[in-house]
Amino acid sequence: MAVNSICGSRLRADALFNRVQWIVFILAALLAAAYLAWLALAQANFLYPLWYNLIEIDRTIEIYAPQNRYRQGFEETSKAERGHLFAAIVDAIHNHGRGLRKLVYHDATGRQLGYLLRKPEVTHLQDVARLVDRIRPVGLGAVIVTAALLFVIRRRKAPMPSLILLSLGAIAPLCAITMTMITIDPIKVFYWLHTRIFPPNHEWFFYYQDSLMSTMMKAPDLFGYIAAAWALLTLFLLLILIAVAWLSTSSQAYDFSRRAP
Repeated sequence: MAVNSICGSRLRADALFNRVQWIVFILAALLAAAYLAWLALAQANFLYPLWYNLIEIDRTIEIYAPQNRYRQGFEETSKAERGHLFAAIVDAIHNHGRGLRKLVYHDATGRQLGYLLRKPEVTHLQDVARLVDRIRPVGLGAVIVTAALLFVIRRRKAPMPSLILLSLGAIAPLCAITMTMITIDPIKVFYWLHTRIFPPNHEWFFYYQDSLMSTMMKAPDLFGYIAAAWALLTLFLLLILIAVAWLSTSSQAYDFSRRAP
């Protein structure tokens, strides 16, 4: 009787540990996938050349650059120059905000026309860089935890929940966030997040007539497309991590550690 009670307690403990393990794995994998997706998109400059054509950023620049109250001549820049400037901003926010004040723009002949960013814009992008710096250790931690759990799952051959249920559990948070944003209005959510994340005395909203940064990014439209790409790539990477976990627990998975007879 006592033996059965002990065995029952161990089975319940193992079942609880297994559930907790998978919950932690899904949460860590979601954060890891989001972090890796962000890094991948950053390496590709968040697909700026694609969005540039798709949402007609050149048209926005053509209309609003001549109206800018602080900077002149940006409409004379080429598509390549604008892509270079966007890439430089991406590099800066991933490098503690260094180099933002030195960004200059040139016309098609290479003649320097002026500095790209005003002081409030530099301050805002430095705030963004600090946010990226704070997120980086969280992302790295999630990657490490995910890798460690994959190792533990493979070693323990931990029983895996239904692959469909696991996938739904992983996708549900992304769907919930997406639906909430669509219901409330993505632009309102975007503005609300800015008021919560950035210092209240730091300017973050810039009219096109006051900011070449906003003009060349067609803000906030560009950020909506970047967010969609980020979400899709995060989902793709998350499903890959779930597939790896499934293969680690599958009795049919090939064990590469075994040698052929």
